[in-house]
Amino acid sequence: MSTPSPTDPLTLGQHLVSVLDSGARVATYKLAVLVALLEFSVENVPDDHSSAVDVDLDDLAERVVGLYWRQVRDFDGHYLRQSTQATATIPDSVRDFARATATAGRETPLDIAARKNPGLFREMIKKVKLVLAQQPLCRLQRVPGGYAGASFLYDDSWMTAKMGMTAVMAHGNRITLYPGVCFALARLASLLKPAMMLAWVDDVRRKNSFLDEDVPDLEGHLFGNSRIALVRPKAALIEAFGPSCFYCPTRVGAEAHVDHVLPWSRVGIDGLANLVLACPSCNTSKSQLLPARSHVLRALDRGRDSITELAATIDWPVQFDRVVTSARGLYASQPTSSPIWLGRNKITALQVDFAWMEGYSFDL
Repeated sequence: MSTPSPTDPLTLGQHLVSVLDSGARVATYKLAVLVALLEFSVENVPDDHSSAVDVDLDDLAERVVGLYWRQVRDFDGHYLRQSTQATATIPDSVRDFARATATAGRETPLDIAARKNPGLFREMIKKVKLVLAQQPLCRLQRVPGGYAGASFLYDDSWMTAKMGMTAVMAHGNRITLYPGVCFALARLASLLKPAMMLAWVDDVRRKNSFLDEDVPDLEGHLFGNSRIALVRPKAALIEAFGPSCFYCPTRVGAEAHVDHVLPWSRVGIDGLANLVLACPSCNTSKSQLLPARSHVLRALDRGRDSITELAATIDWPVQFDRVVTSARGLYASQPTSSPIWLGRNKITALQVDFAWMEGYSFDL
């Protein structure tokens, strides 16, 4: 299959919006794959923005599982339907794994459950990966108004609804984003990810007859601040770094917020390397804005070893490397003069500087 013409973010964005506008979806899988690809792209922006980029399908499956991980909890006593079919293999597999690895009395982050149950985790990922290849990855680009009927993200000509794992492995267990697509997706992520999530909420509402417009906080259950219990990180951060706001000198106590330095709306990193204490005023002021790079560097300067040791005391993921790669990708892919949060009610314009994180090594 021939490669589409060089990708620009505006054209790619139009094609992706056509996925949202293509009518009722049988399942939420397409949206999950798109959100996962957006986050992958942010974390893997190539030095040459026009490069093609490989996406390992195990990596993609893990990201999709991470999106469903908290959604498979009961909502108002119901297991939310994510498909119009009788079964939904992906969320059902995630729910089975969650039940098999449940820790009594508290919610377990996916990274910790995977580390403690590697065999079950790999089995789940293998099942999810094959479903992704057979369904959303095979069909994602075939929508009215798409790229003239051709693929625009990656070559899907080898994919079929009946393909097996042998075919997946024969193609390197990967898809390859066309030249320029990874950078374009990273640049679009802050706009498209919220739109994909809203479409996901609407799809779930339509697929569950007990839900109506008056049901509170469905979005919060799927994606919101209640997505994970941050009581343990909060207590650990106070114990290790003192009861002060990370961004200002304000002392905090029970009213302290746990803030994602790199906003969760842009990259879903719940690891301790991305978490800090914040006073309510700073947290509200910062909201979904990218922080000044000095804030990211200070969070990382708490030290990989010290953050890892602290995370171990509360059985929590670290995700230090993901913070590094995501920070590089986020700042490299944003247009110059994008708003950057300096502090409470202080905004500046982004100046692109590709050397600002030199010295931080990480494993790719």
